[in-house]
Amino acid sequence: MEISRIAERFSHDFYFNRLIVNAEPMPDMTMRQAIGRFSKNEQRVAMFRLTRGGPFWDDLRRHGRDDWMEDENGEIVTDSAVGEAAFRTLHGVRTDLVSVRPSDWDYSPVRVLWRRNVGGLQNQDVGIQNWRDAIDLENSLRSVPSSVLSWSDLGNVSRKRYGRLVFADNCFEPLEGVPFSKSSADRIIFLLGVLDSFAGAFDDAGIRTSEGVQMYQEYFTGGNALFSDSSETEKQKFKTKLTFPHPDNRKESLFCPWHGKERSNILRLHFSWPMRAGEPVYVVYVGPKITKK
Repeated sequence: MEISRIAERFSHDFYFNRLIVNAEPMPDMTMRQAIGRFSKNEQRVAMFRLTRGGPFWDDLRRHGRDDWMEDENGEIVTDSAVGEAAFRTLHGVRTDLVSVRPSDWDYSPVRVLWRRNVGGLQNQDVGIQNWRDAIDLENSLRSVPSSVLSWSDLGNVSRKRYGRLVFADNCFEPLEGVPFSKSSADRIIFLLGVLDSFAGAFDDAGIRTSEGVQMYQEYFTGGNALFSDSSETEKQKFKTKLTFPHPDNRKESLFCPWHGKERSNILRLHFSWPMRAGEPVYVVYVGPKITKK
């Protein structure tokens, strides 16, 4: 379910099998019984997706029941998601798989052979990417160039994609009047992605994970860091401009000298600091550098 949310956040379709709700994830346990161990809200979301919400690949299947598809172990995968993903990919529509851990499918890529010896057609084989880890998928999708073609697109994509960040209603308005640059927009997307990941890099005890520590060292320290605090001189000189209305409480304000840097067009994004586990991270400004001398 987490992987499905990530895929959809990056505007990718995620399909279930209609029969998955009847599967047995463990001996003598049905999928319904397994889901019954979740919280009430998780049960509701999962059962809706698996029984009614979908979408379901078997409603839109492209391979036929007579297509002979087998995996690298010689097992027939016709009528399965593996066969469908292979068939679509072989016809120019890249389709990846998602598997759970532990399972017999805990490896990638999954190789599939399409036997077409009937009529003298040549067999074809293909390797299908098989995702089992939500973080790996998110990092991969984040590296794909965005479809952002305007500053308006930038705002819409950012709000949809980065669920750990809270964007002020007017935070993208400073970009109005700035000539659009796709490279700058993609850079801002990257910076927001780093912030979003860093905001979630805490363990259950609220302590930074090893990944979070590594991100801090890589992106938030050093002379060429992508994120940094404003200098003490800048904080004093531009204190008013670096103070923004609180997105959740208009009676309060946030002093946000911490910022991410887009260097080619000298754009900045300002956000709340420090970050703490379970607390919102507010993005309050995206636009031209505020502390220009």
